[in-house]
Amino acid sequence: MESDIQNCFRSKTIFLTGATGFLGKVVIEKILRTTEVKRIYVLVRPKRGVDIQERMAAWSKDPIFGVLLKSKPEALQRISPIFGDCRDSNLGIREIDRRLLAAEVQIVIHGAATVRFNEPLHVALAINTRATRSMIHLAKEMKQLEVFLHISTAFSNCVLLHVEEKFYPEHLTCTSDKVLAISEMVSDEVLDQMEPALVGQFPNTYTYTKALAEDIILREACDLPVCIFRPAIIIATHKEPVTGWIDNMYGPIAILYGVAKGVLRVALINKDAQASLVPVDYCANLTIACAWKTIDENQKGRRQKETPIYQLSVDDGNKLSHGDFIEYALDGRQQCPLTRTLWYPFIVCLSSPRFFPIATFFLHTIPGYFIDIVLRLRGRKPRLLNIYRRVHKMLSVLGPFSKNSWVFDMRNTDHLRELMSEEDRRMYAFDMDRLDWQAYFRNALLGMRLYLGKEAPTALSLSQGLQLSERLKIIHYSLMILLCWVAGFILFWLMKLIVKF
Repeated sequence: MESDIQNCFRSKTIFLTGATGFLGKVVIEKILRTTEVKRIYVLVRPKRGVDIQERMAAWSKDPIFGVLLKSKPEALQRISPIFGDCRDSNLGIREIDRRLLAAEVQIVIHGAATVRFNEPLHVALAINTRATRSMIHLAKEMKQLEVFLHISTAFSNCVLLHVEEKFYPEHLTCTSDKVLAISEMVSDEVLDQMEPALVGQFPNTYTYTKALAEDIILREACDLPVCIFRPAIIIATHKEPVTGWIDNMYGPIAILYGVAKGVLRVALINKDAQASLVPVDYCANLTIACAWKTIDENQKGRRQKETPIYQLSVDDGNKLSHGDFIEYALDGRQQCPLTRTLWYPFIVCLSSPRFFPIATFFLHTIPGYFIDIVLRLRGRKPRLLNIYRRVHKMLSVLGPFSKNSWVFDMRNTDHLRELMSEEDRRMYAFDMDRLDWQAYFRNALLGMRLYLGKEAPTALSLSQGLQLSERLKIIHYSLMILLCWVAGFILFWLMKLIVKF
């Protein structure tokens, strides 16, 4: 017997953007595995010389779809790619495809976005904001539309430390329509130069253009059956379809991997601040549940006057500090050490940016120079200093999010979960209060090792990693003792000179 959500999605046609992204793939997998949708149209663009058909064909080998294809071997045939690009005007969709979508689609899930924090303003504005307006215009042409779900971010209003499930247009320097009008009148170069004035209090172009996208929803989508989902920082899967799956090097998982590789040794992190992390499978489940609730309310004639917004972050009763996160990261030294690592994993957490350049000079730059010299002597291309330049840029971008604590209200989300049947709560779980963080990170570290490090967690591989970790530990602490002895000797010598004078 089908659950309420399964019955809602049966025989539906979905149009989804952001399908090739981290969350997009998990949403598609969960919909195909648990429901009998008719078709999922996905907006895809060619990438690095690979056309859209080839990109779709590669999914059959992606680990995220392994469980699905075992139970439903033909499931991916329900996916139809639509050529397009969120950077282009009107999404770059051909007129024939536009008419097809307008005639067939009942559910729209708009998740496409560039998540690079330091993206040039003209690029972030085109993908995150203008594309949202284009999606709304397309949705208004859809004859059978039942829900338009916009995936935003909990940090679209990060200028506040306590964020409720509502719109905050008052924090924008200009309304979304004015900013888009400016972008059409000036060159990309001029628009990028206007970034400080336009972005205002927002820490980067990502959060700013996502806030603008919400302003677009507020102003132009009020006549649509619309809802917004705001997830916090999305990290590896908790349970579904496999534990610990990750396919990118963004955010917290990049920190985990950098520490595990012995490359990242310094970070700007306030260990007492609260982390705002959510597993990607929880986000996929809530995405599906949000769509169901909006459809169900419209069918029952109970459509809300104000656009419902659902946030997902850490629960007040199950908080996670950055210090806890770092502690779990270092647990990997014993639980799942890599067999290919540069140094014994450790990390120095600094809450003040004043000492950050000094620490990175001694713990990143100087070792980087030595290792690059060794690589040159071996006839290999030096690369560690270039890696550290990218690492330092990433850390500076992440700085505001690792020093502060945010509180995200989740009353709408909690109420949604209460309305779900017991079967749906089990099948589409997103209860952050029940998440065991220690067990989660144990699996996330194994997933990081497998999916990013390409090292299967076999008994032999783990044993080899542990042996290497123990050897590096001895070398690391021997070097620390030697450096302390040298520093002590120099200090003693200087004190003798001072006494003589």
